[in-house]
Order: sequence, then C-alpha cells, then structure tokens
Amino acid sequence: MATKPKPFRILGLDLSITSPGFAVVDVKKNTPVLVTTAHFTTAAATPQALRYEEIEAFALLFIRDHMPFDVVVREIWPPSRNYSLNNKVHGAWSAVDRALLRYGYEVDTHYIPSSVKLSIAGAGNAKKPEVAQGVRNILGLEDDYAFKTDDHSDAAAVALTYCVREKLITIGEDD
Repeated sequence: MATKPKPFRILGLDLSITSPGFAVVDVKKNTPVLVTTAHFTTAAATPQALRYEEIEAFALLFIRDHMPFDVVVREIWPPSRNYSLNNKVHGAWSAVDRALLRYGYEVDTHYIPSSVKLSIAGAGNAKKPEVAQGVRNILGLEDDYAFKTDDHSDAAAVALTYCVREKLITIGEDD
C-alpha cells in the first residue's frame, strides 16, 4: 500500500508586543490549506518583561499543538529610529525564538512587509483589508470569511508569501 504524501507545513509569524499573530498553512499538491490562526493580546499595563514571558508561553503551547513544521517564516520589522519600538518588537521575537528553540525550530526565512503585501495583495503598499482579501483569495475562502484579527490574516499572509516565493503554489493563473 502506497503511503500518502504528507503536507508541507509552514508556521507564519507576525510578531509584536501587543498582539503577536500565528498561522499554520499546509501545502499538498500545490494547494494551500489554512490549518489555524491565533493571536495573543498582552495588556499595556503589564510590565514589559512579563509581556515577553506571556508571549513565550503562548508560543510554546501553540507550537506544541501544531508541530511538526517544515519551515518557520516571520515578517521582519523595518528598523525604526524609535528605540522603544525596536526594543518591543525584538523582545517579542526573542520570546518566540526561545519557544521555537525548545522544540528544535528556528526562524528560517524573513520577509519585509512590502514583500508580503506584494506577494499576497499584488501591491507593496496594500492595506490590511487588501492583504486579508488576498489571503482569502489564495486559500479559496469565501469573501465573507472573517479573520478574528488582522494579526491572523497577516500571519497567514507571511506563510503564504513563503509558498508563493518558493513556488510551492501558484496564484493568478487559471487551472
């Protein structure tokens, strides 16, 4: 009996200190399937170091529940002149990196926001609703499919960018 080919699994990350987003996308026979999306909201009143620990704990459980992954991809933060913003984003990255490393993973690929927007919505300056619609289109979801937050659709967009860039799927062509 022949074994079925297993799907290629991508973990997409759209990280911030306020609401990091996570998405898992499987690809089988050039078709992407959204497995799940999630986000975790931290409270601004919580000390910054504790917010990182909360993000790490959420990521640890999310990773455990949805692995194994073939690749982990993250949207990269363009450097800001505001140290505080850089510090917060890099702290969230570090929190998720620690969770990934516990299970033997690390981020394999980074994409700048304009690359994600271009790959998914067709324009490097696309707005969040256009990115969400691009994600729905690529995944074959109904137009009224509502992502819980932008963090969900953004994380899925990061995962799908990998699919497009690595030619695991093709978009914009009739079958």
